[in-house]
Amino acid sequence: MARKGTKKRKTKETDVACSVDVDGTGTTKVSTGIGFLDHMLDLLGRHSLIDLTVEAKGDTEVDFHHTVEDVGITFGIALDKALGERKGIMRFGFAAVPMDEALCEVAVDISGRGRAEMAGTVPVGAPIDPPLLEGFLSSVAANAKITIHAEARRGRDAHHVVEAIFKALARALRQAVEADPRDDTVHSTKGVI
Repeated sequence: MARKGTKKRKTKETDVACSVDVDGTGTTKVSTGIGFLDHMLDLLGRHSLIDLTVEAKGDTEVDFHHTVEDVGITFGIALDKALGERKGIMRFGFAAVPMDEALCEVAVDISGRGRAEMAGTVPVGAPIDPPLLEGFLSSVAANAKITIHAEARRGRDAHHVVEAIFKALARALRQAVEADPRDDTVHSTKGVI
């Protein structure tokens, strides 16, 4: 069964379309009007091996908030659709990613419960500043119905810290969505996620 999902979302502030293929090769086609977000989403797709297409138009003349949040929402919903009943996946994933002076860790649980927790210090200075990063992670988690714990362990360069978080998220997702070669059931004592 193909693990693919799509979502379109149009509001007065944004117009976003997103598609994912969990069993892809990391091919991406991203255009959000925010160059740094495009770069981060490209990294997310490439390092997770999730094919990702995002087309977004937003009120970036006001600020980046609405676009970043709505891209997170649409990506989360598309990922949720692609994962379906969550049968036969590893469910949990973890990655620690160094990027020069930065070190970030992300743990993921494909739990059916949407929650994002951010720890550590993300320096101010990247176009996706700490509140926007937290908003993106929260939007993805809530709409994909997954738990994300991200921690910036160290780092002085804001670009490096944010990039390491996105790469760690990608690697943790890659682990969590992989097929379990020993068990094709739902990995929960409840029998459902």
